[in-house]
Amino acid sequence: MYTALYRAQRPEIFQEVIGQDHIVRILKNQIATATVSHAYLFCGTRGTGKTTTARILAKAVNCLDTEEAPCGSCPNCQSIKEGTFMDVIEIDAASNNGVENIRELRESVKYPPAVGRKKVYIIDEVHMLSTGASNALLKTLEEPPENVIFILATTDPQKLPQTILSRCMRLDFKRVPENTLMEHMRRICMEKGVKISESALRLLAANADGSVRDGLSILDQCLAGGDKELGRDDILEFLGTVSEEFFLNLTDRVVMQDAAGALVLLDEALQEGKDVKQLMKDWMSHYRSLLITKYIKNAEDMLNMSSENVEKLRQQSMQVSLEEINSGIITLSKTINDARYSTQPRILLELAIVTIATGLMEQSVTVKTGAQPQRQQVRNHGMATATVKAKPQMQAEQTVQTVAAGEPLMTEPAGSGMIQETASAAMEAAGQAVQAVPQYDLADIWNRIFESGENIKGSFNIIRMGAELVEISDTEFKVLVQSDFVKKYVEQNQSQICSLMENIVGKKLKLVCRAMGQQEEKEENQDMQRLASEIEDKLNLGIPVKVK
Repeated sequence: MYTALYRAQRPEIFQEVIGQDHIVRILKNQIATATVSHAYLFCGTRGTGKTTTARILAKAVNCLDTEEAPCGSCPNCQSIKEGTFMDVIEIDAASNNGVENIRELRESVKYPPAVGRKKVYIIDEVHMLSTGASNALLKTLEEPPENVIFILATTDPQKLPQTILSRCMRLDFKRVPENTLMEHMRRICMEKGVKISESALRLLAANADGSVRDGLSILDQCLAGGDKELGRDDILEFLGTVSEEFFLNLTDRVVMQDAAGALVLLDEALQEGKDVKQLMKDWMSHYRSLLITKYIKNAEDMLNMSSENVEKLRQQSMQVSLEEINSGIITLSKTINDARYSTQPRILLELAIVTIATGLMEQSVTVKTGAQPQRQQVRNHGMATATVKAKPQMQAEQTVQTVAAGEPLMTEPAGSGMIQETASAAMEAAGQAVQAVPQYDLADIWNRIFESGENIKGSFNIIRMGAELVEISDTEFKVLVQSDFVKKYVEQNQSQICSLMENIVGKKLKLVCRAMGQQEEKEENQDMQRLASEIEDKLNLGIPVKVK
């Protein structure tokens, strides 16, 4: 039966381990000086050689060769390689994580090695042990028999209790550098008689993301096609992704706010069988490339790209602002994370395209930061009309224009006559009338609307990101939006929003939707005119009060 490439190329001695020279040096020195620890903790991301190194260490302490341990060829080394050595016990903590399993281990530890010099327990994914199992292991882990070694391996050391961490010698496995991975895969291709281009090797190493196993799995898939020559386009085809030209075009569309064109471009790629999750990752990498080329002159080596592609990226980065790059990276990063748990990743990517193209993310940030003081001022218009605008107040207190016999009277100084006193009384009464209006917590009401609305329609979050409730009066409530796209969506869902508002405030109100940056001047004039009308009513003179 065929053996997978990552298994066939598994290192058997320390010299074959790649990318972990610091760990190999420590272990070889301990073996040479007979100072091997009783317990190790191997930490690191997937595919970096934790279990492989544990097996090599088990060979080394049981190797029959006295000169170079492990030799990889003696009966003990061969038996450990084949998994038939009785004194090397591998335990998967993910499926054996109970207290009973650890109790069995504690009983077996008491017996001496049957064949070799040392009995080695390799416990993989040790962070999966239950709390009870971890506690049951502590005493044995701290003071095992003289001829027993524990090697614990985990990808999440932060999940382990400090009581276990303090009892082990911790060795951290690093991600393997891309250049090291490239040399390793080039050697494998040469052994198999396959010619592979430099750009294809770089693409394979970049997608491996520091994991030897992931890189060899991708290479195994490419070699399975039977081609004797592999180029960058062949690797792209096997990965299910597209060329750099696609991401250049896609980014151009969203920068020009052509969401429809970007969605069509995505649909064409997916119809060709491209993988949607891979497209997400590669598009975020494209934004990262734009960021690099925007500030670094010679970025060919850093980006692992040809000078022609780097020049195309540089030209596009000159047309894209730093804010747009930031918005794209943040949006795609969240989308990639959400797609891990979604059965419909395509919908998430389409929503990300619309979000980036319409600027919803950037507008949402604006809502929460710079635009807040302005919104607070707008919100106060309806809540305290007579007290928000200082300038109209001063004008009303200092200047009252009346009309006698159809002609306007001269302006009177503040406090110089009965009219001014009456005007002040009118202002005070108007202020009391305004204070009688209920004071609402607008932010709380807006959040409650969406908590209820998400059960009706999940896309209500589009409104949450790009709109804010700024005013509630006796007859209406006002929503301020960031773009025409959000305004249109609010209007389409007007009946649902009004119904939810009625459930919260207890009365039916009319929805007024306005775009930010518009009609502020109109609202100020309306407030001044309303103030003048209130003065006119209080004066009860039957003559108009003009406001300049």
